[in-house]
Amino acid sequence: MKATIHQPQYFPYPGFFHKLSLSDVFVIMDDAQYDKRFTNRNKIMATNGWTWLTVPINKDHKFSPNSQVEINNDLSWRDVHWKKIYHSYANTIYFKKYEHFFKSIYEKEWQSLFELNFETLKKVIDFLGINIKIIKSSELNVTGASTTKLVNLCKAVGADTYVSGTGGRNYMDENLFGKNNIRLEYQNYTAKPYPQRLAYSFTPDLSIIDMLVNVGPDCMKVISDSDVSLAPIVN
Repeated sequence: MKATIHQPQYFPYPGFFHKLSLSDVFVIMDDAQYDKRFTNRNKIMATNGWTWLTVPINKDHKFSPNSQVEINNDLSWRDVHWKKIYHSYANTIYFKKYEHFFKSIYEKEWQSLFELNFETLKKVIDFLGINIKIIKSSELNVTGASTTKLVNLCKAVGADTYVSGTGGRNYMDENLFGKNNIRLEYQNYTAKPYPQRLAYSFTPDLSIIDMLVNVGPDCMKVISDSDVSLAPIVN
């Protein structure tokens, strides 16, 4: 069984879903500390290049676990996000297919950033046809830090293989996986060009929103055109 473990993100880039497509179990880290990079924001295409969609958070929660981070609804972010998406993508070939979904997201007043990310992630996984079990890390009662926690989470879900992003090479103790009889695979993802409305040339690694409305049901054909590489086996 293959597992991947990741922080929740706001409408992640296609590579996020590529990694999920390689796995059987996705452990979403609701009890890890909030990470400001992509947990509450991502990029879409606009008339003058890409632009951020950022969900404002309660600043007092920026060092809190993901599950405890509240959205700052004093700011009209939902209306801003919907208008940006609509103005950028209303004329794309597949916008109508997903319009109701986006409208329903921005018509709801979310309180929890994690719940917003969790619900949108599950829906996009369904759109893409990825068959994967999703488990919140808080449900596993696992201790440890860094690589030790990853290993313990793999054990908790019965995984014998861990699928990591390439960035994992920079901080993980690869030997620790081998010592615990867990195979380590690295995702080998390269963004493949697809038609993008408003783009003068292909802009990689935008939010999955961009690919959905431009490519529709063929998203996984584009995403899956990558593979994995194996870490050295260490016993």
